[in-house]
Amino acid sequence: MSINRVARRIDEIKGMNEFPLPKGPALALIRLTQREFVSLAVVAHAIKADPTFAVRAIRVANGVAGADHGPVVSLRDAVDVLGVPPVRSLAMGFSLLENYRATECPGFDGARFWARSLARAVALQLLMASRGEAPRSDAFSIGLLARVGELVLATMFPQAYGTLLQRRGGGREANSDLAEQELTGAGAAALSASILLDYNLPEVYVEAVEAQGGASVLELPAGAANPSVRKLLQLADHIGDICVAPETAWHGMMPALFDMGEALALDATTLIALCHRAAHEWREWGSNLELETGPMPRFEQADLNPLPVAESKPAAVSVATAASAPSAKVVSAATPGPAMPIVPAPAAARSTVLNMLLVGDAVRARRALAGQLSAAGYRLVEADNGRQGLAMAIESQPQVVLVDAHAAELDGIELIRTLRQFKTGRGIYALLLGDPADEEQMVRGFEAGADGFLPLAPSARALTAHLLAAQRVAGLQEDLRHDQEELRRISAELSASNQKLQEAGMTDMLTGCPNRRYAMDRIHQEWAMAVRTERPLACMVVDLDNLKQINDAHGHEAGDRALKLIASAFKGEMRAQEVLARSGGDEFIVICPDTGLEAALACAERMRAAAAAQPIVGGAQPIHGTVSIGVAVRDASVTDPATLIRLADQSAYLAKRNRDSVATMQTVAIRA
Repeated sequence: MSINRVARRIDEIKGMNEFPLPKGPALALIRLTQREFVSLAVVAHAIKADPTFAVRAIRVANGVAGADHGPVVSLRDAVDVLGVPPVRSLAMGFSLLENYRATECPGFDGARFWARSLARAVALQLLMASRGEAPRSDAFSIGLLARVGELVLATMFPQAYGTLLQRRGGGREANSDLAEQELTGAGAAALSASILLDYNLPEVYVEAVEAQGGASVLELPAGAANPSVRKLLQLADHIGDICVAPETAWHGMMPALFDMGEALALDATTLIALCHRAAHEWREWGSNLELETGPMPRFEQADLNPLPVAESKPAAVSVATAASAPSAKVVSAATPGPAMPIVPAPAAARSTVLNMLLVGDAVRARRALAGQLSAAGYRLVEADNGRQGLAMAIESQPQVVLVDAHAAELDGIELIRTLRQFKTGRGIYALLLGDPADEEQMVRGFEAGADGFLPLAPSARALTAHLLAAQRVAGLQEDLRHDQEELRRISAELSASNQKLQEAGMTDMLTGCPNRRYAMDRIHQEWAMAVRTERPLACMVVDLDNLKQINDAHGHEAGDRALKLIASAFKGEMRAQEVLARSGGDEFIVICPDTGLEAALACAERMRAAAAAQPIVGGAQPIHGTVSIGVAVRDASVTDPATLIRLADQSAYLAKRNRDSVATMQTVAIRA
């Protein structure tokens, strides 16, 4: 399967109704964080709606902060330490953990999956904190979601993926994405990486996650690959495997652990100490999340001498695509059939082999056809009766169904009629097998939705003719899917273009700051939140004192450069939740949530000093940009955002009298 088709299939899977999604407060938080220019204060306030997640976010932040930051005890500090994208991915990970602990996929243990993911998350966070190879604020989220594609496949394709897990014996293998692509159209590792990319997590992590499957599908920029980050993720993954493994398996898993540590220049003593700490924290997290973690792995008792590694035989992967019921018989394309006239696969079908389901009694209906079809290269699955065949058709969605009109439990006509009632069954090419002399049966079959009618033992020419028609219909359906995908792609591009246009309409092109339109919208939002939470709100109006003189003496290009440099200097003195917007000409507006008058004046003074220290025009006598800043805060006399801005503007006029100064009308009023 081509890389483009796999990528399209991943997008298709993510758009399906059954795709696992976060729920409740987590979904609301994720939607909030996807907005442009959302402040950290707003994110912290939104997290308060989910106290359980708030505690978990603070705990993860403490694992990121390090000794130089001190303990993180507030939500605001936690959001400052983590940043918006890690908060968003944490919300997703914990929500999926709570809501998708069980699946109908045989061989997929949801509780064990999440226990291993949790151990991987803790281990990767500790490894990244000790190494500094990549942004460590994302490490816990990456560890928790590194194999989320496996959960998606188990949830959306339980029977097909369960079949693959049973063939593997519950284990994982190199190049696993190829086998998963054959069954579901997409590999778990590429699916995991695509989901992480959607949440704007660092590309160096996304590439490492995709590399787990052995197949590259996503188009990541040059430089995204980092062998060290790959190895760290592999080591964290192996630590997770040890944590959930039975005690009898621990000893045999240690040699690989030490080999991975050696590849990262981690000595055995340091590695054991890190693993021991990871196991302790893993069990504490498990208790908090009500997740069974099993016994504590005894890393400290590991023998540091090299141990022999048990050889494992690779599991064979069949080309059969489905067999959900235990009694279903799967015939591989390589399985020889009885000596029957061989029906050659149509020339148009050689690039895309039809998947077929043959339903009916083995002696009456299937004996005459199974050998012909499998020997001709078609992928064939067989079902003994109509009820079983209906379930398999809905689950595996073959391109062609051949069903005996007199199939047991559910006859062929009823099977086709029922199949046409399902959206997934309407596109299947259905052939009814019966008695050509029974005209009534033939008419009823076509009324039920059959696409063709064949005798139980059809001639090679008749069967080939019907399969050519089936292949043509399958080709038209494939073309339709491609057209729909193209329309979705175009729609997505238009949506992205509209989003960029909207962003452009809210951005000052010269400085890259939000413009006045955005500032007006934002100050109304912050005002509403300040009123609701009874928190302070400050506003500044900033006027560049000597822009006209710079333009007159050195040209407008120098003036433009002055505006850019001043804006950059301001940003270096502002907090993350504060908003700097250019309102026009030589004027800026600054919005400061959760800020009283004294703190706002201090911030304004820092901004003034930074501007005064910034050389705007070089030379023997460099010109510095000075600013006059007016400050106002919300109090009992300020009744709305417009009044707040007007008061800050009046304060700026007051500061303009002296130039290179900070002033506020409210301070003057108090002193008077």
